[in-house]
Amino acid sequence: MADQIKRIEARSLTLAMWGNLVMAAMGLGAGLWSNSGAVLLDGLFSLIGFFAALVGRRVGLRSDTPPDRDRPFGYAAEEAIFSTFRALSLLGLILFAVANALRTIFNTLSGVPAEPLLYGPMIGYFILIGVVCALLWVSHFLAWRRTGRQSAILRLEMKAAFFDGLITVSAGAGLAAIYVLRDGALAGIAPIGDSLIVLLLCLAAAVVYLGDFRGGLRELASASALPKHVATARRALRPAIAEDGGTLRDLSVVKLGRTFLLTAYYDPGRPLIAREVDALNLRLIRDARAALPGADVLLLVTEHPRRWPDELDPYG
Repeated sequence: MADQIKRIEARSLTLAMWGNLVMAAMGLGAGLWSNSGAVLLDGLFSLIGFFAALVGRRVGLRSDTPPDRDRPFGYAAEEAIFSTFRALSLLGLILFAVANALRTIFNTLSGVPAEPLLYGPMIGYFILIGVVCALLWVSHFLAWRRTGRQSAILRLEMKAAFFDGLITVSAGAGLAAIYVLRDGALAGIAPIGDSLIVLLLCLAAAVVYLGDFRGGLRELASASALPKHVATARRALRPAIAEDGGTLRDLSVVKLGRTFLLTAYYDPGRPLIAREVDALNLRLIRDARAALPGADVLLLVTEHPRRWPDELDPYG
């Protein structure tokens, strides 16, 4: 099953890689030809998408590699690192685009004439890019669903394809409105209309990718998983704990990429031999994976929760 998921993910990311490369070439070419910062920004988003798909394909192929000497906790963290730095690179591009748009607006208001927009190259560009984004979104969605909705990489690429398409449609609609009303209702802002569209698109993009960046940082900082995941994990472990007869003193759940790392602080209330501990741990792993695909469980036999009592606290 894991190999099948990798193949599905790799095929979808390969398609995304070449699709984004084509869109980047079209966007950069059409943006420079038409003097449109909005179209150029769209092309730069696609260029980052190309490199993201290239790296994401490699990360996806090794994300579930078991622990070894170099990575004693496995390779799941690479997916969280990828998601975080992909969002960070897009936020950097957004800051660059905002600075450039503000500079253009300032220069125009100061009397420096802006380069006139050439609307001809934009028509075909917006139509073709909209179609490609829609096809990529469908491809990623179907692949994500076939992998059991586990892949954070596919989910991020699906969101990126949707947002890239939304940027394209929004930019096209805004520039069309400026073209139609440049001598009428929008005459006052027509010279800086392209830059205003860039600012609006950057604002919308910042909201989306700040959320992805914060989510990636939470995972890298080993913050607790969402309450719904903690509740699901607790319900999954409850039958085995009840059957063994001990007490679950505490349970921590950390999400890392597509993996959930559960630490069960378990007081059996009786002496246990290593074989019994192993058998219970394997049962907990099977039950956890049935509820949270990709989960792993570390069973700690202890009479205390994750925090030592004050009288035993080595930091106290």
